[in-house]
Amino acid sequence: MAQRKRRLVSGELTEAALQLLASKGFDAVTIDEIATAAGVSKRTFFRYFASKEDVVVQFLGDLGAGMREELAARPAGERPSAALLHAVSVSLTACTPPDHAERALCVVRLILRTPALRARFMERQARWREDLTAELARRQGTGADAGLYPRLAAGMALTAFDAVLERWSDGDGAEDPLALLERAFALMAPALDGAAL
Repeated sequence: MAQRKRRLVSGELTEAALQLLASKGFDAVTIDEIATAAGVSKRTFFRYFASKEDVVVQFLGDLGAGMREELAARPAGERPSAALLHAVSVSLTACTPPDHAERALCVVRLILRTPALRARFMERQARWREDLTAELARRQGTGADAGLYPRLAAGMALTAFDAVLERWSDGDGAEDPLALLERAFALMAPALDGAAL
């Protein structure tokens, strides 16, 4: 029951913040306004989030863990490019859902165009890179520091993820993000698969 209430309050705060930030801009919205819009106190806000940056970045928060889990679940003999494409595409779909494309577009734009949010997003991605590197090394049967390949492959996958988010948001969501991701991985596949041999 307590966990359900916690998710509900967190969701209400997130929704209120995203609506305010999308309409007024990041710098124009205060934590007081977010709390008031969600119908909670400022103190309650701080029980759930450390800052307004955290509210927005939470939207993309668990994607890294999802990428690693998806990669770990792929068949052992699968080409690295196919396994990574699958892992990244699941996370991309989670942050650009077709049924909430308008909201997702606003949030992605907000993150990519607000320096404080972009910095926080990049901090998260550094953790994702470590997770993907460790999983790629495990799949190869080596330690994460045993070679350049796991780190480079993880970096390439996340660079593709970033490039797709940027192109999708710059194009007002007109292009299919999954199709863009597939094109990016088609370009990277020879390097990902050839270097893994």
